[in-house]
Amino acid sequence: MYIQQLTLKQFRNYEQLSLSLENTVNVILGENAQGKTNVMESIFVLAMAKSHRTTNDRELIQWDQDYAKIKGTVGKKNTLLPMELTITKKGKKAKINHLEQSRLSQYIGHFNVVMFAPEDLNLVKGSPAIRRRFIDMEIGQVSPVYLHDMSQFHKVLQQRNKYLKRMQGTDATLLEIYTEQLAALATKITRTRFDYLRLLEKWAKEIHHSITREKENLQIRYKPSVDVSEEDDLSKMINTYMEKFRLVQHKELERGMTLIGPHRDDFMFFVNDRNVQIYGSQGQKRTTALSLKLAEIEFIFNETGEYPVLLLDDVLSELDTYRQSHLLSTIQGKVQTFVTTTGIEGIDHQMVKNARIFHVENGKIEAE
Repeated sequence: MYIQQLTLKQFRNYEQLSLSLENTVNVILGENAQGKTNVMESIFVLAMAKSHRTTNDRELIQWDQDYAKIKGTVGKKNTLLPMELTITKKGKKAKINHLEQSRLSQYIGHFNVVMFAPEDLNLVKGSPAIRRRFIDMEIGQVSPVYLHDMSQFHKVLQQRNKYLKRMQGTDATLLEIYTEQLAALATKITRTRFDYLRLLEKWAKEIHHSITREKENLQIRYKPSVDVSEEDDLSKMINTYMEKFRLVQHKELERGMTLIGPHRDDFMFFVNDRNVQIYGSQGQKRTTALSLKLAEIEFIFNETGEYPVLLLDDVLSELDTYRQSHLLSTIQGKVQTFVTTTGIEGIDHQMVKNARIFHVENGKIEAE
């Protein structure tokens, strides 16, 4: 999978931009605050219909404009697929092959990307919310069913929270209905996350073992907010959720919010049986994050039969020479890659030296 053509209109600091791209390594060179990351972000938004940098879509629209538009031609298995996303202050419109999609869940998944940026180091050392966002976005790329389940879960969660806030000793029948719906959706989401993390661990463990010269063993452990395990069947999971909801109902009524469910889950990383988040060195945390990102590539290939596009946004400078070399060697010749950097002098790898170079200055891009 690769992106052949990218067109931007009124996106961030780009009034107009049209780029023809190679199915190889594309290096975007420029000083800071010139628009390098905006190009990467536009490719990510084209694929995911959301930004990795902001939850406010209005920030994507150029100042004093009413909309932004991203168009791309994606190469997939000997076919070219036109994609288009229009972002307005009222919402988004998505087109696949010139046909408007009624739901974004029908749009996401046609074009797969993996983004690796400096903030992704927070996957290991940051908050549980960062890890939940990571897992939801990655599963969502390959599973429309998961996207639908998550959307339904958040709708029911919002309704249940509103009811908990205003419920003052009134009839609990509606709360029971919301709880049953939430438990059923939570069970499906939890089951999918267990399965995904097991697959991700398989590839991440192998990659991590290689990067550390076979000295370290990586494990990923899912930490649900209820006491369920990977071995439980769906009916047992639902019963566990329902029992836990009964136990915490008093606290939920006091606080006016739902206290258990996938929106409270986390997952942890262990290297040689020690929790990396707590005891890991900075190098171990970086290696764990890198292993996860490379494992994502293999996961998507395993699920779709095609490699995703890799976006390396100013991340090579965050890695030492050995990790840089391992990253670039792993993807060489099989993944279309975009690299943003202020200079390639410190990147010692033949693949980057043979890459197509673009220069960015003040929202203008020129190919070398």
